Amino acid sequence: MDPHYDAQDVARCDLCEIALVQSYCDFCHVNLCKPCIGEHISDDYSKHTIVPFQQRRSTLIYPKCGTHPNENCKYQCEDCNIFLCTDCFASKPHNKEHQLSKLDEIFSKKKDQIQKDKQEIKEQILPVYEDIASELENQISHIDVDYQKFTTQLSKHREELHREIDNVMDQREKEIDENKLKHLSILKKHLEEIKQLQSLMHKTLHSIYEMEESNEVTPTIHYSSKNQEFSKLPPKVLVSMPKFIPKPIEKEELCSLIGKLTPLSTTLEERVFTAKKPNTSVRELLDEPEVLNTIKTGHEKLCSVTCLTEEEIWTSGKTADIKCFNTQGVLQKTIKTKSGSWPVDIAVYSDGALVYSDGRIRTVYKVKNDQTEEIIRLQGWRPTKLCVTSSDELLVTMYSDDKTQSKVVRYSGSTVKQTIQFDDDGQPLYSGNINIKYITENRNLDICMADCGAGAVVVVNQAGKLRFSYTGPPSSTKKEPFKPWGITTDSQSRILTSDHYNHFIHILDVNGQFLRYIDNCDLERPTGSCVDNDDSLFVCELFRGNVKRIRYLK
Repeated sequence: MDPHYDAQDVARCDLCEIALVQSYCDFCHVNLCKPCIGEHISDDYSKHTIVPFQQRRSTLIYPKCGTHPNENCKYQCEDCNIFLCTDCFASKPHNKEHQLSKLDEIFSKKKDQIQKDKQEIKEQILPVYEDIASELENQISHIDVDYQKFTTQLSKHREELHREIDNVMDQREKEIDENKLKHLSILKKHLEEIKQLQSLMHKTLHSIYEMEESNEVTPTIHYSSKNQEFSKLPPKVLVSMPKFIPKPIEKEELCSLIGKLTPLSTTLEERVFTAKKPNTSVRELLDEPEVLNTIKTGHEKLCSVTCLTEEEIWTSGKTADIKCFNTQGVLQKTIKTKSGSWPVDIAVYSDGALVYSDGRIRTVYKVKNDQTEEIIRLQGWRPTKLCVTSSDELLVTMYSDDKTQSKVVRYSGSTVKQTIQFDDDGQPLYSGNINIKYITENRNLDICMADCGAGAVVVVNQAGKLRFSYTGPPSSTKKEPFKPWGITTDSQSRILTSDHYNHFIHILDVNGQFLRYIDNCDLERPTGSCVDNDDSLFVCELFRGNVKRIRYLK
């Protein structure tokens, strides 16, 4: 199939835009049906080149000769590096020693080189750059964690230094208290001595007052003055206050005490290009798929499952709880939606951040490190199913408030990057009702939707052009009509979709060709699904609340 038309079912005439294309003008690059050929060439028959549509772009368009405008140049002089027509040889013979080449041969060689270059870029060089970009993105996603380690170490050292400083300060405060008690004791002792002398002097004065009033001779004669004794004042107690002499803070010494951070260094290491070999290994389908284990989630009406690693299998149903299990079915953690409503769908970014849609309040939330952040809020539309792409963009399916339109919107963070709603004829790609529309991205970047309302798997390419619609296998013995719910893809670009009412899985190839059913695993009302890195299939059972892990590849 021509890649120029691989996103369309059929090619139509560019003039009438109705009839199927049958011919092609290799001069104007226009699709033509038979009735429109005459109109197209009516201006100048000689300049148009009409070929069957299958042979389009097969007629070479040669450059016009600068000397003879009516002639085409079909030769190139390699010595002069100019184009020549046959008249150039007739009117003025070219230097016979010069090397001439036919343009069609040069064209053919260049085309071969272009084809080889294209294949080399696609299959060898570009994958290497994708690995480099992935490595850098991984480093960027982990930079917060890496630098948080330094902050944690510094905080721990800060606490240790504060603890030691507090201990030293406590010791100095204790010394101050001890000096205070000693000082107080000395002053009190001296005060006591002074008060004792004061008391003695008061007694002496009392005796003197009595003698002054007395006429008795004997006591008066025996009186002995103590004034000289009292005049000898007690020594003055001088207590020197202790002094706190703070050590000057030397910043350099303090920085040395705290430690240092080595400077950031950047070096460039030469890369040696090694062509990445394409993955040519093909895992074939098992004759009999088998259930490896069953995870009992406890969800009421289990709707969605998504996984990044074997230890993080996220599930959601019609409750506010979003539960994470490992492959053995052991509950790892539970997150509650911010609004308390049940999440319409869940998905996981490459850095492990969870994203969920809340249709009731028209919002999409992102949860990372137990912090919930609103990343999308809609008006007039309600978000439903989600898909994180290989480039960590987010695909969101949504329907209008009046329940008549549906579309897919691609977001980078909170920024709208693309809207997919109509085909080339302006007709809706998806059913307009609110029926379930699970979505996923294939390895070839196709966007695959399980449109339950339309009873079809609708696949568009990365640009949003319709590639095909799958409405079930050519013949089927199943009782109920095909109503696809969950959808996922594997490492071989196969598409797996849940046939909800017939209780099994359809497996399609990348072009929508039916390959086989998974109908031997006792599935009941299968809904959301996902595939892990080992191509194990996880399928939700709506009413049982179980996730079945199925091996279907050899």
